[in-house]
Parts: sequence; C-alpha cells; structure tokens
Amino acid sequence: MRQTTSEPDVLVIGGGPAGSTAAALLAKAGRSVILAEKEAHPRFHIGESLLPRNLDIFERLGVLDQVRGIGVHKPGAEFVSDRTGRSCAFPFAQALNRDRTHAWQVKRAELDALLFSNAIRSGAQGFQQTRVTALRPGAPGERAQAEARGADGVTLTWRPRYVLDASGRDAFMATRLKVKDSNKHNNTAAIYAHFTGVTRREGDLEGYISIHLAEDGWFWLIPLPGGIMSVGFVGNQSAWKGRSGTPKELFLARIASSPMVSARMHGAVMVSEIFSTANYSYRARQGHGDGFLMIGDAFGFVDPMFSTGVLMAMTAGEMGARTADTWLDDPVRGQRLAARTNRELADAMDRISWLIYRVNDPVMRSLFMAPRNTLWMRDGIINMLAGNLRGNWRAMIPVLSFKAVFYVLSALHRQGLGPAMPEEMPSNA
Repeated sequence: MRQTTSEPDVLVIGGGPAGSTAAALLAKAGRSVILAEKEAHPRFHIGESLLPRNLDIFERLGVLDQVRGIGVHKPGAEFVSDRTGRSCAFPFAQALNRDRTHAWQVKRAELDALLFSNAIRSGAQGFQQTRVTALRPGAPGERAQAEARGADGVTLTWRPRYVLDASGRDAFMATRLKVKDSNKHNNTAAIYAHFTGVTRREGDLEGYISIHLAEDGWFWLIPLPGGIMSVGFVGNQSAWKGRSGTPKELFLARIASSPMVSARMHGAVMVSEIFSTANYSYRARQGHGDGFLMIGDAFGFVDPMFSTGVLMAMTAGEMGARTADTWLDDPVRGQRLAARTNRELADAMDRISWLIYRVNDPVMRSLFMAPRNTLWMRDGIINMLAGNLRGNWRAMIPVLSFKAVFYVLSALHRQGLGPAMPEEMPSNA
C-alpha cells in the first residue's frame, strides 16, 4: 500500500464553509495549508439561506460577485402562523445595523464547491474524498500527526504544526476527545427536499425565506435559482412520536397537515431525494488545546431556524485562521486567542438559542407575529435575524427589553391575567 507524508503548517479537517474560509485566508497569509474533505464537491447540503453579515466575509475572500451570481436576492424573513393565517415580515432594511440590507439564498452544493475552489486558488492544497481517520495532537513544541485515506486507497500521513477541526457535525475531535455535550432542550429532527412548482412570494416579499409556525414545529420555504424551492420541516419529539411510513410519506403528511404550506405547494413536484437529520444542539466543553482548535459545527451546533449556520461557520473560519496564524508565531498568544474564539462563538450561539428554544412558546410566537418597536425592540430582533450576533450595547438594549417583555407577559399568561395573545386568536379575529 502506498503512503505519502508531508509537513504543512496547518491541517484543516473539513472542506465546508468553515474549513474553506480558514484555508483560503491562511494560504493568502503565506502559510502552507492542507484542506481535507471527506466527500467530493459538489455535494448536497442544507443551510441554503444566507444572512447579510455573510456578505462582508465573501468580500474579504474575494468571492462576493461569484456568490451573487448563484443566488436569489433575499431582503428579509417572513414568519407565518398556521393557527391564525397571519404573516409578519422582517425586512433587513429595518435592522439597527443597515450597512448590509440583503443576503442571498443559494444551493449549498454550489456555494461549498465555490468556497473550496477559492481556497485552492488562494494556495491551499486540497484533497477531496479523503477522510481523516486518526489524529494525535502534538505535545508542546511537537507536530501533530494525522492519517487519512484517499479515494484511491492511498494512506496519507500529515504532520502539521497546527490543526483546525472544521469537520462539521461529524465533530471529529470533540467526539474522539469525549468533550461533546448534547443540549436536551432542543431535541428535534428535520426532514427536507427540493421541489418545483411551489408558489413564490411576490411584491415586497419576493425572495424572502418563509418560516411557517406549525403546531409542533416549523417549516422553511427557501426560494432557490432555477425555480427550485427548498422545503423542510423541523419538529420536536411529539411531531414524530407514533408516526409510521416511509420518509416520503411522513414528509408529505406533515405538509398536508399545514394549511398555509400545503396551499403554496398544491401541484408541486419533488425533484430531489428526501433528506433527514437530527437537529439536537451540542457544544464541545473544551474546543481548543495545544496546537488545535475546533471551529464551526465541529465546535457547536444550534437549530437552523434563523439561518445562522453558514454565517457562524464562516465567522469561525475567519477567527480560526487568525488563531492558527498567531499560534504559529507565538503559541502562548495563540492559545489565548483560541480560548477567545471559542468563547465568542459560544456567546453568539447563546444569543440566538434563547429565541430558538422558545419558538414554540405561545407568548414568543405572539410577540413575533405582532412585533412592536418600543425601545427599538423590533429593529433589535431584526438585527439578530440579519446575523449581527456579536454583542454591543446599542444592539443589546433592545434585545434585553424584548426579553423583559417576554418574561412579564409569560408570567401574566401563566396566571391567566394577561391580554389574549394574537397567536391564540383565530384568523378572523
């Protein structure tokens, strides 16, 4: 059996948005980088709705125009209540931070392939269909050692000075180091596919992602190029308990159970396989160590309701590249930066998770379906929906005000003292 060995500055495990972003930036900084992806691009992936803050990173990578060319213009997000039939739009132009007021919606197969190719053009050495099978982190002052198996059966041995784990939900290092903690507050599952013939929004809502709030979960409808609509359902345990049938039968039954979604999908044709995945949230207790850092979904994952996945991954890729580049020159300073990277990513996850974990709460749904802008609360929430997840006081005050209103109304609701919630009213109220 043939075997090859090399000694790069950095090994990046995973060629998704986090890994490709980090690899491109490190290569541009003059570092020797190996980028290993277990599959072959293009490959199907969910997470097709981007956020305005993504555009800054695309611009820094030099791919902004390329991404624009494969995307559908996305000016905001729309929430729809199955119970009442009401729709509420959240245009990004009303966010507190208005320097980016739109995003795009893309086929992830195309986006991920584009970012991987950009990393190669930037100088990284890319390997596809190459699975890292073993990794021994280096002791202080020593190189790590990784082994991988290529598509042709060749065993590859790499001895990098630094390792970035961007392996996505495989969580390569967190699983092997036994530091991955699941969050039981968000034990959900998703089922999804691509369709043609789904009714698209027009006028002011053209290009919006639609989030349909069902009784025991939520649907996404994401308009993609070529007349494609990505449709998915995310449900809690009660949504699946006692259900039987094939994945297609289960999915079509969920669609039929939603009056608002089924109306838009009358006559639609499924044009992809059906995919399913568990959406439980998790996070690594310790996401870094001497000579390594976990980034993107390899560090932590939250429910995809607010389309933060690609943004969080690419943000982590930027921070990971900065950390690795620093560590290569100054390990002590690099370790501090690694700790800060994990801490900032965890804080961002916590901010968005607070909303996601309460999305099935009747008070939260009512606040979403009838937002008020007192103390800029609506604009503050839109700011988060646009991907402004890193805290600053100007953005935090409206969000804290929103949380205070939620807790007060929740207390009144439990005691039967508050006003009727809009989410509880029939559509003709």
